[in-house]
Amino acid sequence: HFLRMLPTRVRVVDVSPRDGLQNERRIVPTSTKVGLITALADCGLPAVEATSFVSPKWVPQMADAEHVMRSLRGNTAADFPVLVPNLKGYNLAVESGAT
Repeated sequence: HFLRMLPTRVRVVDVSPRDGLQNERRIVPTSTKVGLITALADCGLPAVEATSFVSPKWVPQMADAEHVMRSLRGNTAADFPVLVPNLKGYNLAVESGAT
């Protein structure tokens, strides 16, 4: 039967703060991003992908990734994973408190 092949658990990760905002033409203020992420976490989502540590040259909307992550320090309402495409991004993510 098909249902026996399904996993017993799934992890839901909301990616809208990163994926949904990265293509916006107008730069969304850091405080607005943090407010959105916090509101999603407060709704009970277990994980909210907060940002991406990419080159601001290619994705200007994510230029404040370090500030977003620092603003979320101490928030235990959810996990806040990030997208890290390379070693430089990884190092910046770790420095800003991403886990």
